Amino acid sequence: MTNQAVEEPSGRARKRRRTRRGLDMTAPQFLGRGRELKELRADIERAGLDTLSGRKAPRARVLLIAGRPGTGRTALAEELLRQIADRYPDGAVRTRLTAPDGTPVPTERVARELLDALDLPAPPGESADDLTERLREGLSVRRVVLLLDDASSAEQVDELLPETPDCLVVAVAEGPLTGIPDVRPCTIGGLDTKSAVELLTRHTGSVRITCDPRSAESLVEVCGSEPAALEIAGGWLAVRPKESVADLAKQLHALEGDGPALARVFRHAYASLPGPAARILRYLSLAPEGYVDPHTASALAGCSVSAARTTLDDFVTLGLVRAVASELPQYEVPGCLLPLLRGLTETLDRPGEVQLARARMLERTVRLLTSCRAITEPDGSPPRKKLAGLPSALRFADTEAAAEWLRVRQPTLLAAARLAVADGELDTLARRLMAALTRALVAHRGPEDAAAELYGIHRLVLDVAERRDLPREKAAALLNLADLDAHTGRTQEALARYRAALDAGRAAGDPYATGRAMESVGGAYQELGDWQRAADWYGRALAQRLTRGERSDAARLHGRIAAVHTYAGRYGDALRGWRSAVAGYRKEGDVPAQARALSELARVQEYAGRPEDSLHTCQEAVEWARQAKDVRLQAALQLRLADTLERLGDPAAAKLHRAAAERMLGEELAPAVSPEAEGEKGAPEANPSEQAANAYEIRSASVED
Repeated sequence: MTNQAVEEPSGRARKRRRTRRGLDMTAPQFLGRGRELKELRADIERAGLDTLSGRKAPRARVLLIAGRPGTGRTALAEELLRQIADRYPDGAVRTRLTAPDGTPVPTERVARELLDALDLPAPPGESADDLTERLREGLSVRRVVLLLDDASSAEQVDELLPETPDCLVVAVAEGPLTGIPDVRPCTIGGLDTKSAVELLTRHTGSVRITCDPRSAESLVEVCGSEPAALEIAGGWLAVRPKESVADLAKQLHALEGDGPALARVFRHAYASLPGPAARILRYLSLAPEGYVDPHTASALAGCSVSAARTTLDDFVTLGLVRAVASELPQYEVPGCLLPLLRGLTETLDRPGEVQLARARMLERTVRLLTSCRAITEPDGSPPRKKLAGLPSALRFADTEAAAEWLRVRQPTLLAAARLAVADGELDTLARRLMAALTRALVAHRGPEDAAAELYGIHRLVLDVAERRDLPREKAAALLNLADLDAHTGRTQEALARYRAALDAGRAAGDPYATGRAMESVGGAYQELGDWQRAADWYGRALAQRLTRGERSDAARLHGRIAAVHTYAGRYGDALRGWRSAVAGYRKEGDVPAQARALSELARVQEYAGRPEDSLHTCQEAVEWARQAKDVRLQAALQLRLADTLERLGDPAAAKLHRAAAERMLGEELAPAVSPEAEGEKGAPEANPSEQAANAYEIRSASVED
């Protein structure tokens, strides 16, 4: 095993596969449950109450598999999906409705996961109602089977039900889901004796079972025939080839009456673990969402990565964790064992030790994310130099390996951020984690692709900032959220957040935040078509920039004000604004910006009915565009010159300019839009790439530390 953070898949194929968390597991052939499977398949075709009354079923049929954790209820659901796969050509999508700590997963997050699995859009910041409506619309034209695992209430399932009988919903819960009509639960308990013995045989081999079949049946009985308990019992026997089945059955019988069967078998297996392994196992209950990799286990227990990997593999053999089908080593703690592990942690470990383990896990995650982002920097850059000084276990082989690690671990990384914020006692680490995660996502996926995840992170940052009364970070979070709102068309929501960011920036005495907020308020009003307020807010931002001597930003704001006046038809004010912008860019020596500002000035002159002035300004703009080597702008200006000359009655000269534009761009000829004009309708400086990656760096502890 390599010591690097990411192991190389064989052949470096790294095929991207969509796997749902915890449900795409490496598992042997399914055992038993023949009667239950037959009933479930028959229930798919059963006539519902609507059909019997002569009405077409308005919604998808719901099958309910009910049973205690550890009875194999999810495995039964997966086997059912495998058997009926040919009926649903658009496949199966899966999600979990209850978090490992027992709290219901918010509907917004569930709907977003399902939309992502179906390759359907899920704009950042959309409400749960909007997302579930999108989900229903997407499912209305598909034949899909939807597996809703670990449902805690009928309301959770009802919110996600497809409104088409062509889809099927398989819900897994501990008990009946009262409130969903026309659902008959398939309640399961232990396996039949034959299947339970066969499950033991997979671990022990046939010899020990054949030699003492009665003891095997006795062991099945004391395990309650529950698959989870049998897996642990079989694992215990597998690593002890000299122990007989009768010995284990006798030891477990001695524990009868001491809680449920699974708890007794688990405690027996736990008691046989060495001290360091037992400690690692207990601390796995702290892993986000119950998913762990060798780095997480290493940080929690304070041991080496290789030792953690070996111990996790041993736990797989013992039936205490499951290996997840993944390109990277990943493991899942069975949900039925998490309450038992938490109980042991609360009993055996001091609160300070547990909190220290959490801190180590978050610190390791921050360092991995920092490495993940640094690998995208150019060779020789400061981040790459710092990366070279990290231990080999924290380095990635290349950018592709880092991107793969981020993709595989993303759900767990986001869960780690949520848990860190919810903890409330590790806010400094939580802030560093969110800053590092933001940067890594932007570096590898880009701001547009990662917008939904970034939106969630910014909301978490806002929670911490409000809880800790950190106005600078509050302003940054509000600006980032508002930018994403603006980019998804929720202008009113963006305007409210920009105003709140302005208040927070003023409270913090942060001129950057206040200036950005004022300009963004102006952009929001411009998007809403309120030209007067837009110009007023741009004017306030301009006054601040001039006071601070920020001449380049002041020139840009002159252009934004001029554009608003243009939209409002106030061409005199617009011409004054563009002339001020041209003068500002000239003083700064910004030739490309000067050329674009002259282009806009010429355009407004034409609108104002001054074609001769427009012709002269446009010719000047062409010269500056040539100096800036901006071919597309030169071509656009040549086309504008041609149009102006035609209106002035000189078609021959117009033809020459049009031909020049065609030579410049050839088949790629297209009207170029200047950055000033293109950016006028949106929030200024609202590039999520820059804001998401940098806004928190200047307001929180350095991610690089």
